Amino acid sequence: MKTIEDINKANLEKLISKKKITEFFPGDTIRVGVRIIEGKRERVQNFEGVCIAKKNRNINSSFTVRKISFGEGVERTFSLYSPVISSIKVIRSGQVKRAKLYYLRDRKGKSARIAEKIKKNIGIEVEVKEKATTDAPQNISTESKETPKMEIKKEEVKPTKKTTEKKETKKQENLKK
Repeated sequence: MKTIEDINKANLEKLISKKKITEFFPGDTIRVGVRIIEGKRERVQNFEGVCIAKKNRNINSSFTVRKISFGEGVERTFSLYSPVISSIKVIRSGQVKRAKLYYLRDRKGKSARIAEKIKKNIGIEVEVKEKATTDAPQNISTESKETPKMEIKKEEVKPTKKTTEKKETKKQENLKK
């Protein structure tokens, strides 16, 4: 005899294999494509807003999206694995310190904004250099054009550092007096 948890896990695995669900977190601005059936026609309507809550409970997982429409706050709760949802796209990821952002309900305007999470792409420069070294034997002229540009950029950066060092030494001398 199977328990309800086993049945839910089996159904969840079946749903995940059919539909790919993007990963998002509270604070992210997301666009949810909702299927709407009007008579015989079916269309997809986007609901774009900030995800203020997310519940991870296997097949019962859900999330709440809040947006401001004509000056009124509108919240909508979606079931994560519902057939009504056609797509979920992350537009902007937000940097928050809480799991539930219910405090946004009381705020308006600039105080309701969420700072954007800056994602660092580490290793991009290394990949570009590797491509340049592999292409170097084939295109010698392009390599010679690229290296002076890189040297110029390095020279431009160095004088700015020197000026800041001079300012710091002057500040230290003024503090000693």
